[in-house]
Amino acid sequence: MLLLTFSVFIYTLDKTILPTVITIANAEMRAKSMEIIHSVILSEYSQNFNYDDIIRAEKDNLGNITMLKADTLKMNRIASDVAVKSQIQLKKLGMQGIKVPIGYITKNNILAKYGPKVSVNMDPIGYIETKYESIFESAGINQTRHKIYVQVFARLKIVLPMKSDEIEVKAEIPIAETIIVGKIPDTSINMDLNGAGFKLNKDKK
Repeated sequence: MLLLTFSVFIYTLDKTILPTVITIANAEMRAKSMEIIHSVILSEYSQNFNYDDIIRAEKDNLGNITMLKADTLKMNRIASDVAVKSQIQLKKLGMQGIKVPIGYITKNNILAKYGPKVSVNMDPIGYIETKYESIFESAGINQTRHKIYVQVFARLKIVLPMKSDEIEVKAEIPIAETIIVGKIPDTSINMDLNGAGFKLNKDKK
């Protein structure tokens, strides 16, 4: 009877409880990770990013823009800081972990917060990558709206007793939006910032 009861418990744990818990844990960890990454991005770019310092326009004698130049060195440095600080904060979150009440498996709002709690930990795996996206849009006669977005990609491993899972997190935040007055050549409109960014391997501190 004891062996049968134990077998039923293990089966129920593996087939019913853990899949539900890991689904909830994935959602919770994803939300907390996004919150951390967004916070780091906002902090770093509000302190260190100024559009006029990063993007410089060269003009001819008539005042028309002949070229737009991006300071990719500075952009890469900020991207590096974002990746490193995000990894540090994500590791702290992973070590602290979260606790998911077993009551969640009932899918009942009243019982969801009751019952024993399962500890869930997390660890960044692979790498954390920071990239930029540059978009130009027409904003009127001889006016162009320039937007710059920063994207952060991370892979996380959710760890529970007897089970684990992996999730991918992508955060995208606009860090600059400005109106450029004057004619801009197509070579500038197609300015590619794909070369700017930073990739941090998980083993780097």
